[in-house]
Amino acid sequence: MSGTRHTAGTSRCWHNDRVNTHETPAVPLIEALEGTRELLRSTTLPLATASAPQQREGAARAVAQLDDYVLPRVRSLDAPLLAVVGGSTGAGKSTLVNALVGHPVTRSGAIRPTTRRPLLIHHPGDAVAFTAQRVLPRLARVHGTVVAPGQTPPAGEPGDGPVEDTGSLVLLADTNIPEGLAILDAPDVDSISDDNRALAAQLLSAADLWLFVTTANRYADAVPWQLLRNAAGRDITVAVVLDRVQASSAGEIEEDLRRMLDEEGLGAAPIFAVAESPLNETGMLPPAAVEPLREWLERLGADAQARSEIAARTLGGAVRELADTTERTAEAVAAQQRTEEHLRREVATSFDEALRAIVDSTRDGTLLRGEVLSRWQDFVGTGEFFRSLEAGIGRVRDRMTAFFKGQPAPEVRVEEAIETGLQAVIVENTARAAESAERRWRDEPSGQVLLAGRDAAALPPDYPEQVAESIRAWQSDVMLMIQQKGAGKRTRARAMSLGVNALAVILMIAVFSTTGGLTGLEVGIAGGSGVVGMKLLEAVFGEDAVRRMSDQARSNLESRIHGLLDQRAKVFLDSIDELGEHPTAEQLHAAAELVRRESEAL
Repeated sequence: MSGTRHTAGTSRCWHNDRVNTHETPAVPLIEALEGTRELLRSTTLPLATASAPQQREGAARAVAQLDDYVLPRVRSLDAPLLAVVGGSTGAGKSTLVNALVGHPVTRSGAIRPTTRRPLLIHHPGDAVAFTAQRVLPRLARVHGTVVAPGQTPPAGEPGDGPVEDTGSLVLLADTNIPEGLAILDAPDVDSISDDNRALAAQLLSAADLWLFVTTANRYADAVPWQLLRNAAGRDITVAVVLDRVQASSAGEIEEDLRRMLDEEGLGAAPIFAVAESPLNETGMLPPAAVEPLREWLERLGADAQARSEIAARTLGGAVRELADTTERTAEAVAAQQRTEEHLRREVATSFDEALRAIVDSTRDGTLLRGEVLSRWQDFVGTGEFFRSLEAGIGRVRDRMTAFFKGQPAPEVRVEEAIETGLQAVIVENTARAAESAERRWRDEPSGQVLLAGRDAAALPPDYPEQVAESIRAWQSDVMLMIQQKGAGKRTRARAMSLGVNALAVILMIAVFSTTGGLTGLEVGIAGGSGVVGMKLLEAVFGEDAVRRMSDQARSNLESRIHGLLDQRAKVFLDSIDELGEHPTAEQLHAAAELVRRESEAL
């Protein structure tokens, strides 16, 4: 039996003068397609939205078809047509290809799948059009020669049996193929091999023309019809070969097949019936069995205008499908953007709630309970001390000065109590916010993906110390502000008479003592003493200055609390930011529109 011997070949750039004579550069369209390719290639759709898996695959297929077919065809509109022979398992594709060539160049196998390198047969005059990586650039080129019956390929070279290699393309020059037309034998579209099915889809996407082979028994199978529907949607020229037809039922089957083709928008597709015939000793069909199809292909090869129309029609359909795919990808990207914004809002909501809770605790007197209240009482003596003070700012100042001179002021203990109380409130609410954010994310498929392998809610062991450091820094800022405000000669004398630390503590207490939330004795002790403390500060610095100092101290504190919460929220947001930058929906919509506009002439 004769077959095809494969030998590795060296790729050459396509510079055939006959082919290039009528090339149309279509530079604006090429630029639009290249720009769209880059956008689609960069679109990963990483979030688990409903449309992401399908559109991710769609974008990848579109990029592959741009490389394999669309860009090569736009750059070389007059290149030879590529007719891909496709069909179901056992439909007789290889036997048909042998019959069209006129001698065995490939063979079918009894074992499924019959995995082999795809074989592209072309006229010798068209060799340069396929030797270079113009179409199907990701498939390596291997040159084939016909092996005579009984001849053994040289050592180290594969023969014509099944070869587990779907990453290369065998090129075979044969004068029986019309010039201007090439035939490519593709794997089964319903192969049990995933690689074979993927390769078949890739080759069909690179075709100008489909020769779709089916049989009298299997012409209604679902898998090929799905591909035929896709072909109708892309406006691909299709010729259907109805193989192994009994003469007695040929008319009835062909009529039914024509009806199905009409229903799917493929009414113009010619049907070529190949009668059930015995094969000769080399596995060949009688020449008459495929004569109508061979004549049709020869007429097509001889008619440059007809070839040009088929190429333009198929290319136009592929470009329109590309624009549609780009639009669908843009919609998928928009869904990703909405999901990302939703996840960010969930984090912001959780930590904003924590910020409000912490700030409220600094405004409603919550921090003046417990240890802080006890230390503040130690600082000022007892409630009786303030009740015994006579009205008048001067007397308040004098009695406070005498008090401080008479006893060591335990203001440091008040500072420490404020630090401890505020630290507990911040850490508790931060932990609650992180748990809330994680819970909200785990309710979302995309959030689950982002949290995979992460314990985002866990606070780091040193977080409480980070909070304490931030509070101490705030207290230092308050003390510095007291020092700066007391820089004047008269003010300095008043401040020095009381002590900077004492004034700073009084200001801190004043910041926290708006009395909301305090009841009974707490109001009298904490709230009342805070009011008197404010009066004392006003005696030293003046009312306007104290109000500004209080506002500044509160703003400083809330800013630091906000920073601590942002630090923990960033753990969640970083997982979104790590996805990187991607094309926007607006960019993809614009690319689709540009492709449509520039392709109107096709």
